[in-house]
Amino acid sequence: MSDEEHHFESKADAGASKTFPQQAGTIRKNGYIVIKNRPCKVVEVSTSKTGKHGHAKCHFVGIDIFTGKKLEDIVPSSHNCDVPHVNRTDYQLIDISEDGFVSLLTESGDTKDDLRLPTDDNLLKQIKEGFAEGKDLVVSVMSAMGEEQICALKDIGPK
Repeated sequence: MSDEEHHFESKADAGASKTFPQQAGTIRKNGYIVIKNRPCKVVEVSTSKTGKHGHAKCHFVGIDIFTGKKLEDIVPSSHNCDVPHVNRTDYQLIDISEDGFVSLLTESGDTKDDLRLPTDDNLLKQIKEGFAEGKDLVVSVMSAMGEEQICALKDIGPK
């Protein structure tokens, strides 16, 4: 036995998986699914009948929850699909920096400074205008598969 110390890389996510398996036949509209390694919200599901030799197939049409792109996939209904863990968290907006990052206040009182302004022009305009008017704004941040993005905005009144 050697007396040398061993150092291991620590992972912040405690080994939690970004996705979980779910049978394709049980995934419904408005659920979530991973298509081409992107987390998507299911907007359409159709199931074809079994052929002479084989499985019923599920045809999924999903919209990427971060980019808004439409993606499609066909999976046998008895097979498992990856479903992303999608979390939505509300933070209070403290500041917007010149380089496009926002400063947010978490529930524990810490600040979160690693998020960019959203790419959606309409939402971007609402956030900038509301902040310029000095309103108290709460942003909803959607996170899935290691990505985070501001997806909604609430006005909780003047400061």
